[in-house]
Amino acid sequence: MNDLKLYNTLERKLSNFNPIDPKNIKIYACGPTVYDFIHIGNARPLVIFDVLVRVLRNLYPKVTYVRNITDVDDKINQRAKEKKISISELTNQTIKNFHDDCLSLGNLIPEHEPKATDHINEMIEMIEKLIYKGFAYISSNNVLFSIEKYKKYGELSGRSLDKMISGSRVDIADYKNNPGDFILWKPSSDDIPGWNSPWGRGRPGWHIECSAMSKKYLGDHFDIHAGGSDLIFPHHENEIAQSCCANNSNLMANYWIHNGYVTSDGEKMSKSLGNFTTINNLLLNSDGESIRYSLLQAHYRAPLSFGKKTINEANKSLSRLYRAVDGFKADGEADQEILQNLSDDISTPKALARAHYLADQANKGSQECAQKLKNSSSILGILSNSTENWFKYENSNLINKNVSNINDEEINKLILERKIAKENKDFLKADEIRDLLLKSNIILEDKPGITNWRKS
Repeated sequence: MNDLKLYNTLERKLSNFNPIDPKNIKIYACGPTVYDFIHIGNARPLVIFDVLVRVLRNLYPKVTYVRNITDVDDKINQRAKEKKISISELTNQTIKNFHDDCLSLGNLIPEHEPKATDHINEMIEMIEKLIYKGFAYISSNNVLFSIEKYKKYGELSGRSLDKMISGSRVDIADYKNNPGDFILWKPSSDDIPGWNSPWGRGRPGWHIECSAMSKKYLGDHFDIHAGGSDLIFPHHENEIAQSCCANNSNLMANYWIHNGYVTSDGEKMSKSLGNFTTINNLLLNSDGESIRYSLLQAHYRAPLSFGKKTINEANKSLSRLYRAVDGFKADGEADQEILQNLSDDISTPKALARAHYLADQANKGSQECAQKLKNSSSILGILSNSTENWFKYENSNLINKNVSNINDEEINKLILERKIAKENKDFLKADEIRDLLLKSNIILEDKPGITNWRKS
């Protein structure tokens, strides 16, 4: 068995992974707040932690993977108001879009994907414990966690309590005992979601949901908690405080794993800056596997600069790997060097470099290397198609091409692009593709779940 090493943010060092129970590894990853399409920065942790789960499943007999969905949040309330639709309509559609994007990226489905709104009772129960134990207080119909009561507060992020208070740049709410105290429960007006509680009708704060749901599905103390580096403070810091205090535990999770930012022109990619690219838009002209590959090219803790060139290069790299495994099916163990690279703090760049070495040898005639490469593909989540299908649907924006001599492969590619456009309610583009095919005497016949074509 390979020794798995992970960089633990809590300890600020690379260390050997020692599971609580080797028969069942437990991992929790923070999921999306469902008010909009995910962007490439959101997709990075989804792909990276998917690889981590694949590595863990290769090393251990069972892995319980939990990834939550935040479906109660002020951003959701505001977006539903802007769109003049119900909150449930917005969240249901956004969750579907999220699942479609995850599928396109080749991500595994977690064992549990709890929604916040299904676990309000668990959150209320945890808040009641925090109040009873003296770690939380009620003020102006809000329930707040008192950070001064938890002596280890700031340990994950490396921030001292004094610096956090003196460095505060925001107006301090008059109902807080300390500017760093955070909301566990807040009142709801009649026009936004709310639930009955001992403190009146209201809704949970953001941080409490992950504490309540991780406890339900993984217990008071589990192996790995994962998320983006932007969640270290305050989200994960607050999770640790409220979970340890409510559960009388010294640790919430043994290992805290955080991925680096995705950048655009040197700036962190984010919705607030408006410099993001959604997976949904990328899929209009790219395939999900190329997007996935592009997110694996840099080490997960390092920043990743992303642009159109990134996907084009990923596409070419994948085509090279697909040629090398043409005719091979996964049969046997993965390449040990690829496993060793991934076991060394999820070093995907080294694993991909090894994959290309195997491809070089395969293209020189080594069937053994071709087989090793194909056997290793599932642990990276790539090369899941046959070589024939990969080149059939290889990226090309056919809409702008001369289609007088269109072939079957190009027809199928356009049908796939039309399907994605319809799912995105981009009916104008869908009609353009239909008209384009008509010019080449190709008639589309839509049936439930499938589109057939014939020549007129």
